[in-house]
Amino acid sequence: MRHFWGVLSRQRHQMLAGQGVRLDRATLGYWVRRAAWWLRPLYEKLLRHIRSRPVVFCDETPLPRLDPGRGRTKTCQLWSQAVDERPWQGPSAPAVAYVYAEGRQTAEVQRQLSGFSGILQVDGYQAYKSLAKPSRSAEPIQLAFCMAHARRKFVDVYATTKSAVAQEVISRIAALYALEARINGQPAPVRHAVRQAEARPILEALRPYLLGVRAQISTQAGLAGAIGYMLNHWDGLCAYLEDGRIAIDSNVVERSMRPIGVGRRNSLFAGSAAGGEYWAILSSLINSAKLNGIDPQTYIADVLERLVSGEITINRIEELLPWAWKATREANLLERAA
Repeated sequence: MRHFWGVLSRQRHQMLAGQGVRLDRATLGYWVRRAAWWLRPLYEKLLRHIRSRPVVFCDETPLPRLDPGRGRTKTCQLWSQAVDERPWQGPSAPAVAYVYAEGRQTAEVQRQLSGFSGILQVDGYQAYKSLAKPSRSAEPIQLAFCMAHARRKFVDVYATTKSAVAQEVISRIAALYALEARINGQPAPVRHAVRQAEARPILEALRPYLLGVRAQISTQAGLAGAIGYMLNHWDGLCAYLEDGRIAIDSNVVERSMRPIGVGRRNSLFAGSAAGGEYWAILSSLINSAKLNGIDPQTYIADVLERLVSGEITINRIEELLPWAWKATREANLLERAA
């Protein structure tokens, strides 16, 4: 934990020093840890809210953690779970929450999503597929796969071989994305109807085309690998045709990983498992605030003041979720203006 908070403390120390304020870095690090402690119940509420939604995006990214016994870092993970219902006019505000874990094994994602039932939009990582097995004791999960991942494999093939087949597949997928751009922000029934009329014929023609090409090329070819990936994930890639709430890809959650990547480049690693957990808490609330058009510093400062003062107790913690906080703040501003 020390290294992560040390980087934050150093950055804040430099900012304050530039304004003529000098504080010990150890004091700043302690403040950050205490802030995460106070914010944990709100973070847990945010995570429960996300997992209660009918469509959730999930992804994971490496987070190195210092492993003192070995004198080096261990590769741990930050799992991201996100919701964004704006493309289909859903009722929920956008949100993202990160979960620190020591690994990315199947058991870990099963633990995190043990109570979730609904549609999970993911890449083709094998651990996610275990959630859709009939033997799962909890309510069923439907997997929707990411068209961007399938497209990326053909882009890689075209970049190295200039394959006409790869170019053709990329062109057909581009037509699907052009259609999505047209219906973005429309109600789910409208999106479903348009996809049935226009996207389904494109995909119904694409599958036999891929099967025909695969039968004529070496299984060792890069193109065969790209085709195999798409065919092996076909049902999940086409799931969005049947439900207007499903996205064509999982770019929502991939975008949520970008701030984590920036922080990782600055901090390099977490110093302990506790540091990784605090990283997840703060990143979840900061990035959810950003998704809702809120200045994170203003939001976190106000939330901490209300929690520490006792103005908001644990049984009212949902009032501090970013979208609820924003709605209350805007209502108060309108009342004052009147």
